[in-house]
Amino acid sequence: MTAPTAPDKVAFRAWLPGFFALAAIWGSSFLFIKVGIREMHPVYVTLGRVGAGAITLLVVLAILRERLPRDPKLWLHSAVYAAIGIALPFTLFGYGEQRVSSMLAGIWNATTPLVVLPLAVLVFRTERMTARRGVGLGLGFVGVLVVLGVWQGLGGAHFTGQLLCFAAAACYGVAIPYQKRFFAGRPESGLALSAGQLLMATAQLAIVAPLIAGAPPVPTRLSGEVIASVLALGALGTGLAFVINMRNIRLAGASTASTVTYVIPIFAVLIGVLALNEHLAWYQPVGAAIVLVGVGVSQGMIGTRRRRREIPSGLAPVSESARV
Repeated sequence: MTAPTAPDKVAFRAWLPGFFALAAIWGSSFLFIKVGIREMHPVYVTLGRVGAGAITLLVVLAILRERLPRDPKLWLHSAVYAAIGIALPFTLFGYGEQRVSSMLAGIWNATTPLVVLPLAVLVFRTERMTARRGVGLGLGFVGVLVVLGVWQGLGGAHFTGQLLCFAAAACYGVAIPYQKRFFAGRPESGLALSAGQLLMATAQLAIVAPLIAGAPPVPTRLSGEVIASVLALGALGTGLAFVINMRNIRLAGASTASTVTYVIPIFAVLIGVLALNEHLAWYQPVGAAIVLVGVGVSQGMIGTRRRRREIPSGLAPVSESARV
């Protein structure tokens, strides 16, 4: 999905509060996941999240008097996207955070564009590889190795947790070009498309969750903290966040709005330190910085003055509406 660049005359104060609010909401999602999995299986945390997010977007659709998509073929594509871009990555992050800190999960989320670009070039043929992009990808994957701390040896639950978080980011890497290939240019609004995707994810998880995790948890046996975290994940991180992001695109332009990806790990780390007293090894934020520089180079945000009129391939705002 693309959107025109906003006029230069739009003041910072018009969109900057929403920009940082969005970064804070998505950055705090990793905290809410960490709290939710204390008492719930990761798959049920995801089910509660997407269900709450779907309800939130349906309410917004009703207020705006918009309709859900009617095209049956589009619903089939929505089912595919819901599985690989919502249900699976959300659940993988839950499994990952059983083994690693919420801060580290937030850092791994920032690696998504490094997976998006090769798939967009080689599989979906929606992008072209250039020398600049190749350099950015190489730099980004060096950052991944630094985050992993490969010189210390690999293995153990902590390493498995990191791989699960990277697998979640890789799912986004498949889903984003898929969405760009089959959803871009549709007459339906981004809000209606996202609501349909969340409804499909909710239906899928309602079938799969009992098979994986057994009977659902009894709400009365859950703490208020856990229930509030799951509802916040859905209503804020998967529902309201989409509305804020669309407003940011309208006011600041797609390219500017997409740079929120750079800020999300910062909020994830700050919230993890302040709320959960988590700690990072020195090389993990260093590796994250290298990853973000690589992403910036590969997306043309660093090292070029050419203005982009299109949303970067790895940072499509519509896909962001369903991301952690």
